[in-house]
Amino acid sequence: MADNLIQKAGESTWYVRLQVPADVQDKLGAKVLIKSLKTGLRKVAMDARLPILAAWKAQIKAAREGTPMPADWQDNFLTRLHDIDQLVTQSQMDAMRGVVDDTAEVTDRELEAFAKLGPEITSILVDIHRVREQQPRGDFRFIEDLGVFSKLLAKAKLTSGYQVSPEQEAEADALIADPASYKARSPITPARVKAFREFREARSTNTKHIDQQVGKMERLSAFLKKEGLPLNFDTVDAWLKSLDRAPATLGQYLMAGTAFWKWATKYDAALRDEYKDKVNPFVGHELPQGGGSELAGQDREIYTRDDTLKLHQAALDNKDKPLADLIALGWYTGARIEELCQLSKNSVITVDGIRCFDFPKSKSKASKRVLPIHPSLLPIVERLCEDTTDTYLIPTDSGDKYGKRSHAASKAFGRLRKKAGFSDRHVFHGIRHTVVTELIRADVPDALTKELVGHETGSVTHDVYSKGASTAQKLAAISKLPSLDQPRASTSDEPQ
Repeated sequence: MADNLIQKAGESTWYVRLQVPADVQDKLGAKVLIKSLKTGLRKVAMDARLPILAAWKAQIKAAREGTPMPADWQDNFLTRLHDIDQLVTQSQMDAMRGVVDDTAEVTDRELEAFAKLGPEITSILVDIHRVREQQPRGDFRFIEDLGVFSKLLAKAKLTSGYQVSPEQEAEADALIADPASYKARSPITPARVKAFREFREARSTNTKHIDQQVGKMERLSAFLKKEGLPLNFDTVDAWLKSLDRAPATLGQYLMAGTAFWKWATKYDAALRDEYKDKVNPFVGHELPQGGGSELAGQDREIYTRDDTLKLHQAALDNKDKPLADLIALGWYTGARIEELCQLSKNSVITVDGIRCFDFPKSKSKASKRVLPIHPSLLPIVERLCEDTTDTYLIPTDSGDKYGKRSHAASKAFGRLRKKAGFSDRHVFHGIRHTVVTELIRADVPDALTKELVGHETGSVTHDVYSKGASTAQKLAAISKLPSLDQPRASTSDEPQ
C-alpha cells in the first residue's frame, strides 16, 4: 500500500488510507485516516489522493509541533493579570472590614471575588482556601499568595494547548513579576483589526482601499508597541512624523485612523467604554506643507520625443519587446498605463472606416472614449492582435491581487528608466503629459485634446450636450503626434 490506495472487499471504489503515527493518535483521535475517492478508476484515484494526503500530513505535523501562541497573547495575559490584581485588592479591603467590623466569615466573600477567573481556577482555590481557616482574620499575606497562585494558574490556562517557546515562557514569568515591564499595549490588536476589516468588507467592495486602511492601522499598532506608547493625539503626531511621507499621504493615514476610531468607539464594547470621554486622536493635526518624502511637492518630469525614443530602444536592447510596445502605445495615445494594459483584440474596433481603440471607463466618465489609432501605430497593433495568446495586446505577468494588469509592467518600466539614467520624477505617466503638450503645440483645440486623452473639459456645453468630435477629426488630430521612427530636428520650444 505504498501509494496509500485501497479497495474494500466487494467494492470497486478506491479509498485513500494513512496510518497515523502513534505519537499523535490521541491528538487526532484516530489510528487510521481513510477517505473515499469516489472513483473506480485507479489512474483518477492516484491524482485525487494527493491533496488529501497533503492535508493529513499537515495535520500530523501541526499535532506534533503544536499550535503557536496567538500574536496578541501578551495583551490577553496582561488583562487577566490586571483582573487578578484588582481582585486581590478587593479581597484585602474586605479582610480589613472584617477585622474592623468583626463581621463573620469574610473569607467567603474573598473567594467569591475570584469566581470571575473561571471554574478551573475557582475549584482549586476552594481547596486552598481551607488553609485560610488556620490563618488570622485579615492576614494579607495569604491573600497575596492566593493572587500569585492565581496568576500562575492563569499562565497555565493561557499556554495550554499551544507551542510555547522558552522566550515566551520567560516573558510570561516576567509579566507576572512586573506587568509594567511590558510596553504600553496597543489597543489596535490583531483581533480588532480583523473585526474592523470584516466590518468594512461588509459595506464596501473596494478591496484595495480596505487593505490600505487595514495596513495603515497595523503600522500604527506596530509603532505604538515598539515605542511603548498609548493611543492619543500626541502619539499619533509622533507616528506621522516618523513616516516621512508627503502631506497628502499623511492625510490618508489620518482618514484611515478616523475610520478605525469611529468603528471602535461604536462597535467594540471595551474601546467604547475606554475612550467614551476621549477626543478622536486623528483629527486636528497640522500637516507639513511641501514636506514628507523627497519627491513631495515636486512636479513629474515629462519626456521629449528623443527621451521616449531612447527608452523605446533601451527596452528593445533589453529584449523586452512587450515593454517597448507599451512605450510606443503610450506615445501614440497618451493613455494611462493601466488603460493600455487592459487593451485587448476586442478593444480594436472600426468606426466610420477608421481603426480605433475602444477605451472603457476607468478613472472618470470622460475616460470612456474611442480613439483613432495613429497611422504609425497600426502595424504594431496588427502584430499584437495576431500574436496575443490571451486576447490582451500587452502580455504581462500576473496582475496584482486587485486585478491591475499594469503592476509588473510599471515595475519593469521603473527599472528601465533608472538604468537609462532618468530620475525618479520620470514616470510612465510623464508620457501622457508629453502627448498633451505635443497636441497643444500642434494647434489641436483644447476641448479636442481633452477628448483624445480622456479628460473632462469642464464645459457643460461640451461635456453634457456635445457628442464630441467626429472620428475623422480625432484621427487628424492624433496624427499630428510625431512618429517615433521618423527623424525630427529639435526646436527650442520642444518639451523638456
